[in-house]
Amino acid sequence: MRVIGGKARGHPLKSLPGRATRPITDRVKEALFNILAGEIEGARVLDLFGGTGAVGIEALSRGAAHATFVEISPRACRVIRENLQRTGLATQAQVIPRDVFAFLKGTPEQPYDIVYIAPPQYRGLWRKALEMLDRHPDWVAQGGLVVVQIDPREVEPVTLHHYVLEQERRYGDTLLLFYRKTSSTSTA
Repeated sequence: MRVIGGKARGHPLKSLPGRATRPITDRVKEALFNILAGEIEGARVLDLFGGTGAVGIEALSRGAAHATFVEISPRACRVIRENLQRTGLATQAQVIPRDVFAFLKGTPEQPYDIVYIAPPQYRGLWRKALEMLDRHPDWVAQGGLVVVQIDPREVEPVTLHHYVLEQERRYGDTLLLFYRKTSSTSTA
């Protein structure tokens, strides 16, 4: 696993042993950042279920202004911090060792432009996180993007008031869902 683009390109990233995390493949990461190309520069990124930090670090490498990583596992938080140090991007990042759902109950200092959700598989956590963002719309900037990474077998309809599904992209056993924050002001 490595950074594939931007100023930290080629830097290897430490991974986590075992199957507790689901790292994004280089192929999917490249496709994701090709889609996000016009949205990364200067963006504030929120990487929920941070894992190794690969997505947020890639965003920083490609010009994001700041990335916040939320991860409950102390071991994963150590790996994210180490990867940020390895890539020289630590000063642009914050690692929060906390449960994602407890974190989202709070109030953001300022909204994020891009939120990435890649939770452990087959537990419905992606839907719970997305619905929580919908109930607390201040987390995402107007016109901002929420990207969900799941196994295609996990996909199910979800009713949202502040987001619209813009596109879906499948790469083997990985499905990326792109939700755009709309101007809707209705509440759940």
